[in-house]
Amino acid sequence: MEHLTPVVQETTPALIARQLRRAIGQGELAPGAQLNEAELSRHLGVSRGPLREAMQRLTQEGLLVSIRNRGVFVIEFADDDVRDMYLARAAVERAAAARVIELDAARGGERLLEVAERMREAAEHDDADALTAADVEFHALLVALARSPRLSRMHNTLMVETRMCITALENRYSSHTIRYEEHHEIARAICEGRPEDADRLLVEHMDDAVARLTRAPEPA
Repeated sequence: MEHLTPVVQETTPALIARQLRRAIGQGELAPGAQLNEAELSRHLGVSRGPLREAMQRLTQEGLLVSIRNRGVFVIEFADDDVRDMYLARAAVERAAAARVIELDAARGGERLLEVAERMREAAEHDDADALTAADVEFHALLVALARSPRLSRMHNTLMVETRMCITALENRYSSHTIRYEEHHEIARAICEGRPEDADRLLVEHMDDAVARLTRAPEPA
């Protein structure tokens, strides 16, 4: 019994902050959107006190910005922010891929190929939401397979911003199949134990995403 520790229950502000993070990451609260305290309070069934505390947490995390005399808004990414976020992601994921190949390339690659296959199915059904969910899962799994708590912690701090960017990418491809193919090639390189190819493909994948996000979208 001496190894058992008390169960820590999340506070109401922590629970609210988690829901707001999810909503921001999935695009329900779009970049630049203003948060309406009264509306959110009613929707979440909470008082304004814990809601404000949750919003303050997300402001400290950099997901919200408070503008004096105007209100609280979801952050909008400038081009430099996008480049910096992908620079950090690339550092973590390239290290993770190399480690996965060292540990168990075949098994790790197989699991990534399974997620890539779900991306293919989503692309074939033109299901952007499912494709984005699988895209995020692919990158989270890649880092988890490295079995490095520190890499995972670093990656987790980037995941909400990552999801925001991946959601924004949905309309930047001429075909959803391109997204599947990029991830499939990365997974296959890992599965076959080709570290140099896996690293190159990851860099190309990140560079391509940055290029798509930092140029003006094609006119409708």
